[in-house]
Amino acid sequence: MSEAPATPSAPPSLAELFRVFFQIGCISFGGAAGQIALMHRMLVDERKWIEERDFVSGLNFCTLLPGPEAQQLATYIGWRLHGLAGGTMAGLLFVLPGAALILLLAQLYAWGANLPSVQAALLGVKAAVIAILIEAVLKIGRRALGANAFRMVALVAFLAMMAFAVPFPVVILGAALAGLWIGVPPPPATAAATAPIRLPWRAAFLCLALWWMPVLLAALVMGPGHLLVEVGLFFSKLAVITFGGAYALLAYLSEEAVSRGWVSPTQMLDALGFAETTPGPTILVNPFVAFLAGWQKEGSAIIAWLAGLMALWTTFAPSFLWIFVGSPSLDRVNANRALRSALAGISAAVVGIIATVGAKFAILVLFPQAKTFVFGPIQLLAPAGSPDIKAMLLAALALALSFLLHWSMLRMLGMVTIAGLALFFVA
Repeated sequence: MSEAPATPSAPPSLAELFRVFFQIGCISFGGAAGQIALMHRMLVDERKWIEERDFVSGLNFCTLLPGPEAQQLATYIGWRLHGLAGGTMAGLLFVLPGAALILLLAQLYAWGANLPSVQAALLGVKAAVIAILIEAVLKIGRRALGANAFRMVALVAFLAMMAFAVPFPVVILGAALAGLWIGVPPPPATAAATAPIRLPWRAAFLCLALWWMPVLLAALVMGPGHLLVEVGLFFSKLAVITFGGAYALLAYLSEEAVSRGWVSPTQMLDALGFAETTPGPTILVNPFVAFLAGWQKEGSAIIAWLAGLMALWTTFAPSFLWIFVGSPSLDRVNANRALRSALAGISAAVVGIIATVGAKFAILVLFPQAKTFVFGPIQLLAPAGSPDIKAMLLAALALALSFLLHWSMLRMLGMVTIAGLALFFVA
């Protein structure tokens, strides 16, 4: 006989909510999948603060939104338990521990990035990230590429960004239109799904005002052409178009950050490596990149910290807007066939986009002298010069630990980083 589903416990106090989400923010390693699993275990299985169906419904809603779905899910759960105050608290606590650590690491990196021992450790991190990106392609591909039509969307997205330098927003828009054309079956109809959409206008206005206030303040104080304004506008744009998680935006972020002179290609790789080693969403790569932009473009630690904080704010503030405005009509949004079809197309394209990021990342790590070859409309990054033997050995170790021994991401990353240091001292 099957057991009856557990009855949800009484809602926690705000103090309990604070304590648990602070704990989650401190130990949320492993990317979005690991973070969502952690919240499910702590909030559904152990504390029974939210029912399984509500957790899944919230997760389905968050996958429709641009931005970091795990942080949005934390915000949604906090909102379910304690309204705007609970959602704000949960969403912030999910991010702040990792954000504080990533900015401290950015400062340490700016001071010591050229030390040989630091470079050796970072080479191990980069090699580990190659394995992480391959695993992400495989995992997301199994979920998103069920039909041949969606496999074709993924292939076209890969070729568009790998060989033809099509801008990321154009690829996402094209994938959404392709998803609408292909279509997906509608979910089962429910009474709630046919209810009218309710928009909480006061919450929407407040979230919009808070989102743009730092950008407007920087424009008034520093001038509209200042780096802080540029950072605020750029990462606000990314927050609106970033579907499919942090890996999906890396190709566009790398291209823009390098072309703007914020970071070098090598520093972009290092930024991703640091984001993988800290708790919280991988999209915390954004404030790391912004910090280096302030450090290198303005030559000021104060501007660097302000740029990092600006990127942090404009990356995550929009998530509160999406959750607080959309959650009251959650069932209606989840049941929208057009949204689900567009998302299916975008999810398929994300597989190709992450494959592009992984391929370019691997080429730059394994062949430091790689060059972009131009043949008419084709712009292809290809290996050039001698390969980095140490990087190849470390990448092979990372792949073996991940796919043969099935080590966890964090354990594998730590071992490969130690191996990179060992190679520095013995070779």
